[in-house]
Amino acid sequence: MTTGAAVLCTGAAAWLLGGRRSGARRARLLLAGGGVVSTGPPVRDRMQRELVRVRGRLRAEWWAPVAGLVLAVLGGSVLPVVAGAAGVPLLRRARLARAARRDAERRADAVIALCGALAGEVRAGRQPGAALLRAAHDSGGLGNGQAAVLAAARFGGDVPGALASAARQPGAEGLRGLAACWRVAVDQGAGLAAGLDRLEGALRAERDQRADLRAQLAGARATAVMLAALPALGILLGTAMGADPLHVLLHTGAGLGCLLVGGVLEGAGLWWALWITRRAEAE
Repeated sequence: MTTGAAVLCTGAAAWLLGGRRSGARRARLLLAGGGVVSTGPPVRDRMQRELVRVRGRLRAEWWAPVAGLVLAVLGGSVLPVVAGAAGVPLLRRARLARAARRDAERRADAVIALCGALAGEVRAGRQPGAALLRAAHDSGGLGNGQAAVLAAARFGGDVPGALASAARQPGAEGLRGLAACWRVAVDQGAGLAAGLDRLEGALRAERDQRADLRAQLAGARATAVMLAALPALGILLGTAMGADPLHVLLHTGAGLGCLLVGGVLEGAGLWWALWITRRAEAE
């Protein structure tokens, strides 16, 4: 009883002293700075910001050595670490290719927006050069070639040639059609707005067809990825049943042979399935 009372009194005294010291410190800071004393962001917010920052720096390919390290600890072998390190360049290449495809799709959408905006500016009564300057700034469809194209349009240069050069960017192939429309309209006096309308419609139809094909192939791609993940599921089931598949695969000759052959077949099958879907998209 006496011990409990002593502990309670000690805690109360510490709380009172801490509160008074904290209040005195806040008063000194307030009087010295003449402003509101901030207690700082909560610990939870700081942790969330740090996690977001680390996640932004840690690319997807660096999860491969992490998974390899975990498997190495569980299986007592260095082979998963070696396999995880070998998977880093492959995953980086896949990530960069996926980012390049997304950039190409955004650039294609910007080219379509450029055609529509340019047609609207021409109908509003602007000259082709001035219309291109305004439409390019609004849509950003010229990409890295914007400076050369706008310089040619502003100073009377070879605009179709500059557009053809800008069309070499991935996803900006529609600029070749814009160059052809510009050449026909400026050199032969044809209607630029009508040609741009037809070009915009053709580019939109091509984009919709590509999106429809990608949606149809999404099921096949998901099936290939799911089948590729079945061996990992089998290892988990074997571990749950007490068979210790990691020891068999990493510490026996037959297991190493099965692991090597299975890994080669797994990679070849996944590459083949993805190659089929990409070939279908390309055609």
